[in-house]
Amino acid sequence: MSITSKTLKELLPLSFTSTPAVSIRKENKMWVATGMLIHYLESFTDSLVVTEDDEIPIGVIGGREIIENIFKNPTSDFFDNTTVEQIFDKNLVILSENTTLGELLTTWKNTRRAFSIIPNHLGGYSAISGRKLLEIGANCVTDLSLSEFPEKNVISFEKDNSIKEIIQLMLGNNTRKLLLKDTNYFISDRLLIQSIAKDFDFFRNVKFLERKFEESFKLEEATKISKDMNLAEISKMMYVMPHPYVIYRDQVITPWDICMILESDRIEFMG
Repeated sequence: MSITSKTLKELLPLSFTSTPAVSIRKENKMWVATGMLIHYLESFTDSLVVTEDDEIPIGVIGGREIIENIFKNPTSDFFDNTTVEQIFDKNLVILSENTTLGELLTTWKNTRRAFSIIPNHLGGYSAISGRKLLEIGANCVTDLSLSEFPEKNVISFEKDNSIKEIIQLMLGNNTRKLLLKDTNYFISDRLLIQSIAKDFDFFRNVKFLERKFEESFKLEEATKISKDMNLAEISKMMYVMPHPYVIYRDQVITPWDICMILESDRIEFMG
């Protein structure tokens, strides 16, 4: 029987609700949301839950919303005068303890966002992210290995690309990370947002999108491996990485890839 028929509570018995969701009020300005997201993108929380009166969750905001909207309005006006309510995603997925892994993965494939929340015993909400599901992968028994992961196009950029071109590549290919061509170094939505806030002061007096990449950013290095690890091994390895991103042969592996491979009927769960 595939593990997709098991509930998340069965698969994450000790940590099901251990990660508090981080919220932001709908009336907050985007500079506040951006400053918060720098700390949470690619973490177990990953996105911010948007709330209204009485802290009721009404949506979600993450790197995608920031990147899409600075492409439309790359000025300080976006950060200073736009509110979270104007751009947030209303498709917030609220789970129950009876939600199965299969139901969750189907929803994530439809929304293209590996993030959901679940009510916890404290009266608030906890977060379930793609990073969180690495715990499930780490506790699986399978002979499924990296060499059997579905092949996908690796999206890369070049040193002379502008920031506008880099963002177009991210949006056009539904990806949050791009490799610098012929290297192990990558740029991500988190690095873009961090640079916007800290290095470019939210676009004040800067024509950001026209800047060349090499003038503007420091990259991070992906972890390159040569061993054909099985699912449990690679999940454990990525679980402890601050920003999980692995290169194996000509493929890149992210937490999203681990989540999607969990649908395989060749996986058993140790529990």
